[in-house]
Amino acid sequence: MPATSPWLAFVLAALAAIGPFSIDTYLPAFGAMGAELGASQLQIQQTLTAYMATFAFMVLWHGALADHFGRRHVLIAGSVLFALASLVCALAPSIEWLWVGRALQGMVGGAGMVVGRAVIRDLFDGAHAQRLMSRVMLIFGVAPAIAPIIGGLLLAAAGWRAIFFFLAFFGALLAFLTWRFLPETLLAEHRHPLHPVLLARAYRRVLGSGAFVLLSAAAAFNFNGFFLYVLSAPAFLMQHLGLSAQQFGWLFIPSVIGMSAGSALSERVAGRWHVRRTVVVGMAIMATAALANLLVATLLPPGLPQSVLPIMLYTFGMALSMPSMTLLALELFPSHRGLASSCQSFLQVGINSSIAGIFAPMLWHSPLTLAAGMAGFLTLGGVGFVAWCRRAGGCMR
Repeated sequence: MPATSPWLAFVLAALAAIGPFSIDTYLPAFGAMGAELGASQLQIQQTLTAYMATFAFMVLWHGALADHFGRRHVLIAGSVLFALASLVCALAPSIEWLWVGRALQGMVGGAGMVVGRAVIRDLFDGAHAQRLMSRVMLIFGVAPAIAPIIGGLLLAAAGWRAIFFFLAFFGALLAFLTWRFLPETLLAEHRHPLHPVLLARAYRRVLGSGAFVLLSAAAAFNFNGFFLYVLSAPAFLMQHLGLSAQQFGWLFIPSVIGMSAGSALSERVAGRWHVRRTVVVGMAIMATAALANLLVATLLPPGLPQSVLPIMLYTFGMALSMPSMTLLALELFPSHRGLASSCQSFLQVGINSSIAGIFAPMLWHSPLTLAAGMAGFLTLGGVGFVAWCRRAGGCMR
């Protein structure tokens, strides 16, 4: 398949979509799973923690494996193993087995996101890379909108186990699409050995880079302002807004509209705006959205559409800035793109997993605490990006 084929963006977006599908699809089924398995809300919530913890650990290794074995082998193997792990969840007889299945899903669920970024940088640089990354995010952005809708429909039609059978099918389909349409982008002469000493040196070099850590952490905190609402969706939508399990689209569809518009704008300005300018504009939009969210939560009663419109604006700014922040970090290590992408994902998902286990349950008790959480995470992201700018000689240079 030629590198410029439209299938490339679609396959890479579908591979990255394993993450939101693994999380968002089963959110409407929390109550049904708890009732059938005799588990508390906290125990069901910990299925997210089990997934995110192993996800965060293994993303540290997907890139190194892809740098050694090649991109296609790792992506195909990861998709097949994800399908098998989903079957473990679908057949789980107890909450403990569901934790095991979710942990197994997390171990392989990050391969598509990590290796897909490396594929983009293998093929393109500069404005071309930003355009493809934005196009991938544009397609990928549909996943958070349709995943909970699919989950709600499957829950109503066939019960919560059907959701995990669907994820098993999705993993198998991704393995086929990768085999059929994705080229190998890492030549044999450019691959790296899996020697422990060499790997340790490479990881130390990447994770010891202050610029890399600041950019990755800033992107993670920015994303967490929205991710907080994803993980708190059952409480935010059903308790505070009074919606049903089949109405999760009221959060995710507006969010995806914002994300898609932001990605489209990022693709359009690639090569016209400096990447730092793109990030600054995106963060300014997110700051406006976070302030509006606080005002709505303080002055207006919870309801539609006022409680979700600021979130849509936030995802617009997030999607505008995220491709540029990702590429700025990866460009620091052009000879180890896979490993650098792994380290980037490790830092970002590690921060995300802390939300799943700690912050989301602390903040989902009211719309105001959720709005304050969004503003707080964005502030941390802004501090990280400004600190990186000072090291790099300015945000607009």
